[in-house]
Amino acid sequence: MKKVKEIKRWVDGYNEVKKATEELQLAFDFYKESIVSEEEVDSAYTHVFTLLESMEMKNMLSSEEDHLGAVLKIVSGAGGTESQDWASMLLRMYQRYSERNGFKWAMSNYQDGDEAGIKTATLEIEGDMAYGYLKSENGVHRLVRVSPYNAQGKRMTSFASVFVIPLVDDTIEIEISPALLTWETFRSGGAGGQNVNKVESGVRLRYQYKDPYTEVEEEILIENTETRDQPKNKENALRLLRSQLYDRELQHRMAEKAKVEAGKKKIEWGSQIRSYVFDDRRVKDHRTNHQTSDVQGVMDGNIDEFIKAYLMEFDS
Repeated sequence: MKKVKEIKRWVDGYNEVKKATEELQLAFDFYKESIVSEEEVDSAYTHVFTLLESMEMKNMLSSEEDHLGAVLKIVSGAGGTESQDWASMLLRMYQRYSERNGFKWAMSNYQDGDEAGIKTATLEIEGDMAYGYLKSENGVHRLVRVSPYNAQGKRMTSFASVFVIPLVDDTIEIEISPALLTWETFRSGGAGGQNVNKVESGVRLRYQYKDPYTEVEEEILIENTETRDQPKNKENALRLLRSQLYDRELQHRMAEKAKVEAGKKKIEWGSQIRSYVFDDRRVKDHRTNHQTSDVQGVMDGNIDEFIKAYLMEFDS
C-alpha cells in the first residue's frame, strides 16, 4: 500500500503539471487573439513553474528516511534568559511551519527557562516528508537583536541548537535490549494543576548503548512528560529511543556514503547554519547564502525558501 501510495502521488503530480501546462498553452493562444491579458498568462506560467519546482523538490527527497516524520529538539545556548527566549521563538517558528504545511505536532518534552523562554523542548512532527524537509534545519541558529532583557538596550547575540532526527514508525525494525533499559519516574513541571504535584507521570529512560561499529559505550537519556498517563509516556519514550537508534544507523550510512562521494560539498552537522538579524531586517543561511528581509514572515514559519535552497544545493 505504501508503494501504491507513492506511485499515485507521482502520477497525480504529473497529471497536475500536465493540466497546468495545457492551460498555460491555451492562455497564450488566447492572448495572441486578445482574449486574455498578459497578466493572466504570467499567472498561468507562475503556477506551472511552482508546480514543477515542487515536483523537483520531492524528487530530491528520495532516501528511505525522507518520507518519515521528524523529532525536532531545540536547546538554548549559553546566555541565560536571552538565549532561552530565542529558543522559545524558534519553537514557535517550527510549530507555525508545521501548521502551514499540514503537519501534526506534539510536544514530547518541555522545560521552562529560568525567567522567560525555554531551556529545551522536543517536538514530534508527523506528516509526509516532514523529516525530508526539516533535516535542513539541523544546526546552530544565531540571533542578533537589541535585547528587551538588557537595561542598556545593547545589541545582543544569542544561540540555540536545533537537532532533527527521523521519527520512526512501526514498519522500521530497531532492536532494543530490555536488559539495557532502566526507568525512573518524576513529577512533571510547569502548568497542569494539582496533578503535576501529586502524580509522578513523567518518565526518564536510560539505555546503555554500545555502538556496533566503534564499540564505544554510552548512556542514552530520554525524558518524556507529554501526557499525564505514565504508561503512555513510557511508550512515547521508547518511540523516541527507537528514533535515536535509527538516526545513529542512518548517520553511519551517511558517513560511508560521504567517503564514496568525497568530491561533493560537505555539510558539518551542528555548525552555525543561519543568522537572524532583527534590527537589520535580514535572515541569512550561511550554507546556501539565501537570505530574506521578511524577518517576521520567517518567525511566523515561512522558511520554505530556505529549505528549498538547501535541498536544491545539497540533495541534488
